[in-house]
Amino acid sequence: MPKIHVTRSITINAPIEAAYKAVANLEEWEAWSPWLIMEPEAKVTVAADGKSYHWEGKRVGEGEMAITSASAPHSARYDLTFLKPFKSKAKVGMDLREVSDGTEVTWTMDSSLPFFMFFMKKMMETFVGMDYERGLNLLKDYVEDGQIHSKLNFIGERDYPGCDYVGIKRSCSIEDMPALMQADFEALGAWAAENGLNPDEMFSIYHKYNPVKGSCAYTAAVCYQDRPDTLPEGYITGSQPPARIYTLEHVGPYRHLGNGWMTMQNLMRSKEIKVAKGYHPFETYGNSPQDTPENDLITHINFALK
Repeated sequence: MPKIHVTRSITINAPIEAAYKAVANLEEWEAWSPWLIMEPEAKVTVAADGKSYHWEGKRVGEGEMAITSASAPHSARYDLTFLKPFKSKAKVGMDLREVSDGTEVTWTMDSSLPFFMFFMKKMMETFVGMDYERGLNLLKDYVEDGQIHSKLNFIGERDYPGCDYVGIKRSCSIEDMPALMQADFEALGAWAAENGLNPDEMFSIYHKYNPVKGSCAYTAAVCYQDRPDTLPEGYITGSQPPARIYTLEHVGPYRHLGNGWMTMQNLMRSKEIKVAKGYHPFETYGNSPQDTPENDLITHINFALK
């Protein structure tokens, strides 16, 4: 059977004992779990000793995890069993070591796929890896600050009026996207201000996002009412049509936006929303990173509905 191995690491600016406490007591996993943040109403039952728990939800499925061995404050091993939407088992590990600026935490998973699903190996490793990256970032918040800085508000269905826009469209690697998008918005903001547009009415359209290949295509855009006569080289114009949309609000640093996007994907998988084909998902921004503390940044993730 095709073997799956996933490993991700992060450095936490805290003593190793503090990091170990957060991973070796499953009661504390509720606070920083990259899956439970997607479904706060999921039912979670933790054993009194904190060594096992069972979860069940519409979006996160059903399963259980138990600590099988622990060596404080350096490692813990777990048995992970998924029951729904499909059955599978995995061996999970947390390894911690002291480094110059705190504690390095490494999260691993080893599992396997049925032989006939060999073609899904890379995709599964990619998506589990993305979950681990989200989780480690939340764990870092939790250990360093005592709370996570990523909150999801389920705004729900609403009418989007649409708009005409000027934008910059790019195809790039996912790794390069944050820096490129920031530069694009800085350029658009300066240009919009010079032309009397409202630089706060900015949004991003995601045309393609392929984490397995590590590639994406997006448009960084600013709305306008009266189209400018001339555009800088490389700028484009377009329209976002009016639509009925589902909006999920994320409050917190942009580095945590994956929690919102993965939640939207799970809303689709659980058939809680039905998305219109051909209308690319987009982000709108409730405030500006130039004058807002990053923990208070508001981002709306929007999917057009059928």
